[in-house]
Amino acid sequence: MNFLAQEKIWFDKPRYDEAERRFYENMNGSSQPAQDAGANSILQDIARARENIQKSLAGSSTSSSSGAAADQGEVISRINSLELENQSLHKVVDNLRAALSKLECRVAVLEKSPVTPAPAPSVPCTNGTSVQQKTSAPVEEEEEEEEEEDDDDIDLFGSDEDEEAETLKQQRLKEYAERKSKKPTLIAKSSILLDVKPWDDETDMVKLEECVRSVQADGLLWGTSKLVPVGYGIKKLQIACVVEDDKVGTDLLEEEITKFEDFIQSVDVAAFNKI
Repeated sequence: MNFLAQEKIWFDKPRYDEAERRFYENMNGSSQPAQDAGANSILQDIARARENIQKSLAGSSTSSSSGAAADQGEVISRINSLELENQSLHKVVDNLRAALSKLECRVAVLEKSPVTPAPAPSVPCTNGTSVQQKTSAPVEEEEEEEEEEDDDDIDLFGSDEDEEAETLKQQRLKEYAERKSKKPTLIAKSSILLDVKPWDDETDMVKLEECVRSVQADGLLWGTSKLVPVGYGIKKLQIACVVEDDKVGTDLLEEEITKFEDFIQSVDVAAFNKI
């Protein structure tokens, strides 16, 4: 113990360390309060971040619920529109079926009814009038029927001994030949439209038309005419005529019309129709 009493040991070092720490803290001023303030600010930022996260989660949940409700409403509206469209399509299909059934009934009635012969088509002439085309087939059939009736009336197998029957047969044959010779034959006719061109714009078109109409022939009948502009003040004469095919041809008309060389340059056939 005496030995220890003589030793110089610093038993109060912890107290001095504490005093030194406090001294240096007082010298540094507000270091500890600044650290506390920084920690407090960090804690506040963390708290704010948590609040923002909670708010965003709540907003997203409400927005998702509202979006889901909007999508559901849109789907319902589309379903309703499709149902209305389906109903309208059903109505259209029903109407088409009814119209089709009516059409089938009409077709069946028309098939059962006798077919009436169609009227003879009309052939337009160059002068603006329409001439109804005559069908030669019915006329020929009527002629054949008359000939058959006449042939039936003639007894070709009469008795040679009966002179009266022979005389009557000869007389009927003679009458039949005369009647057949008197039947009118079908005359083929054509409607022709001619383009008559003058030399220049100084040509007297009235005189030119007089020259054209002066051409006369058996089976030729002149029709209406008009002046058609060609260009540079020149006009051509467009005139229609009806000819009998066996008597008058286009070559004859062109040859006769082009003889008037003082007025006429050329003649062209603009239209040719059988009547």
